[in-house]
Amino acid sequence: MEMPINTFKQRLQSDDAQIGLWLGLADPYCAELAANAGFDWLLIDGEHAPNDLRSLLAQLQAVAPYASQPVIRPVLGDTALIKQILDIGVQTLLVPMVESAAQACELVRAIHYPPSGVRGVGSALARASRWNTIPDYLDKADQQMCLLVQIENLEGLANLDEILAVDGVDGVFIGPADLSAAMGRRGHPGHPEVQAAIEDAILRIVRAGKAAGILSADQALARRYIELGAKFVAVGVDTTVLMRGLQTLAGAFKNAPAPTRGGGVY
Repeated sequence: MEMPINTFKQRLQSDDAQIGLWLGLADPYCAELAANAGFDWLLIDGEHAPNDLRSLLAQLQAVAPYASQPVIRPVLGDTALIKQILDIGVQTLLVPMVESAAQACELVRAIHYPPSGVRGVGSALARASRWNTIPDYLDKADQQMCLLVQIENLEGLANLDEILAVDGVDGVFIGPADLSAAMGRRGHPGHPEVQAAIEDAILRIVRAGKAAGILSADQALARRYIELGAKFVAVGVDTTVLMRGLQTLAGAFKNAPAPTRGGGVY
């Protein structure tokens, strides 16, 4: 068994943006549908979706045969939780609510083995090493790890430059929903003040040589972020895609009003 190569991490250095989809249905069959659709990356959400370690594992297994690359967002950047998530085979993490360079440094340590990090060495039990059938897994694993940190409040935004300076942070994801709420514009990420902050952040991330990412179901905004240099952009959420499709179909026969948008991002 060869070491799986993190092509998502590799492509962050290319000129093209990777287009992704947020997965919140917490189901491997639905995850496989999304992978089959052809998205470059799929965010499997452990923060707001009803996922646990076993459901995350099942979704990883479901998308494994496809080109779509899985990214997991844990509920928080806890070192013990990250250890478990890495051992089930995750190579790319998106950690929410990162507010400081010190926090980012601890996350870098959490995803790497000693002596450079604190990841627990239990590879014989881990899907990540294919249960020790990948030769020299412990020597090769660190270079395939990809850490994305999520900036979504005013403190994180104020500390963005320091966070960007942390070696081992591969990309910074701007969370427009929480950021708009923190700026007093909850539910309105398209507000000019919020957009100005987002665009400034993306440009700063790009200038620092890191990959910028964001989620927006507004296609015009998503394309704007790509123009600014964002390298990984999620353009929808599976729950919303399904809900709007269902509402549209029901409305066609029941004279129901058109689906409404809620939350401003999804």
